[in-house]
Amino acid sequence: MGRMTATTPRRVLLAAPRGYCAGVDRAVIAVEKALEQYGSPVYVRHEIVHNKYVVQTLEKKGAIFVEETAEVPEGSIVMFSAHGVAPTVHEEAAERKLATIDATCPLVTKVHKEAVRFAQDDFDILLIGHEGHEEVIGTSGEAPEHITLVDGPEDVADVEVRDPSKVVWLSQTTLSVDETMETVGALKEKFPLLISPPSDDICYATQNRQIAVKQMGADADLVIVVGSKNSSNSVRLVEVALGAGANDAHLVDFADEIDEAWLEGVSTVGVTSGASVPEVLVDGVLAWLSERGFEDVEIVKAAEESITFSLPKELRRDLRAEAAALVEK
Repeated sequence: MGRMTATTPRRVLLAAPRGYCAGVDRAVIAVEKALEQYGSPVYVRHEIVHNKYVVQTLEKKGAIFVEETAEVPEGSIVMFSAHGVAPTVHEEAAERKLATIDATCPLVTKVHKEAVRFAQDDFDILLIGHEGHEEVIGTSGEAPEHITLVDGPEDVADVEVRDPSKVVWLSQTTLSVDETMETVGALKEKFPLLISPPSDDICYATQNRQIAVKQMGADADLVIVVGSKNSSNSVRLVEVALGAGANDAHLVDFADEIDEAWLEGVSTVGVTSGASVPEVLVDGVLAWLSERGFEDVEIVKAAEESITFSLPKELRRDLRAEAAALVEK
């Protein structure tokens, strides 16, 4: 890249799809509806979704976020986050006489059910995912004695199984598609009879956001991903952007975290957001860029998303009951 001249066009490539996925939308609305329905406080075990702004906003409305079920006073309402929980957490909640609302994303629940089924059939399950991530802890808890975590291709050499003819791989829903397939390739070399899950475990939203960033990254001097540091899918978008040829890529929660120095010599900025990021935060980044001459915004469209999930069943039941009571009045 030569020196910027006054005539170099400055443009923004805005990825679509970006931001909220169906599972996040459902989980955030579930907390809001629970607060309306039952009043505050509603306790939420773990951040409902991995986004700083969303958590702060819900705290202001009366949600109380805790790390462990033991922190919730007996007899209170507790909501489980979109990332899912291990069966032991349901047991702890029952012991503490907590009313539970399960906001686990249905696509995470699908992986839990696969784990249970393969464990019942006595398979060794190789779970591809990031150690310590909430989702991995929850899925592993479904069948701890059957599940081995594989955290990327470099972990494959150490994997041991009881019977190489009874091995299956599953994955966290928010991984890099390319890196996961690289891990699967290495596992298949080691275990030629490895079975794949019946359908892809990496969710549609994770894949679509990565596809959009790949299309954009090749043309961008700088990619800004809006998202939180503990959001797996957001961190992956930065990696995918760099892998696709972007010169530079950064993760920010808010526009004021952008460093002016990143814009030096830059004419094209790509912008996207992780699956737990409200659009208002992206608008803030676009406004910040616009003030610095990046007013021309082009949409880079990779897919249409129309998927939605109904609210957690516990909430639906109580909202229906309330509606029925009003009708009777």
